[in-house]
Amino acid sequence: MATIFSKIVAGEIPSYKVAENDKFYAFLDINPLVKGHTLVIPKREVDYLFDLDDMELAEIHVFAKSVARAIEKVFPCKKVGEAVIGLEVPHAHIHLIPINNESDMLFSNPKLKLSNMEFTTIAESINKVWETDNQQ
Repeated sequence: MATIFSKIVAGEIPSYKVAENDKFYAFLDINPLVKGHTLVIPKREVDYLFDLDDMELAEIHVFAKSVARAIEKVFPCKKVGEAVIGLEVPHAHIHLIPINNESDMLFSNPKLKLSNMEFTTIAESINKVWETDNQQ
């Protein structure tokens, strides 16, 4: 059975796309801890990040790095934190979260409630920077 993330990749469920290449997809978390909170997933359905083969594991992190650099430009922060929890959806994913304090990464924090317009503006802003920075 396809996961919700596989359905997002297939276009069956809408998302706020931030970046995409042939192997990976990045989109805004719809229950963000902070503005710019992004998920990075392999397009191939794999439950656990460490079940990816070594090359794919390296490649997803390189892709995530490029997305994190774009997030930093749109949301100035001390760092973009990375979290791998993966219990809520059985599809490997990395959370990229702009942080200024360690507490910004606490998943027990209240989630932001953003409008469709806010999500769209954030996704388009990050995507524009990402595409500019990653032109081949």
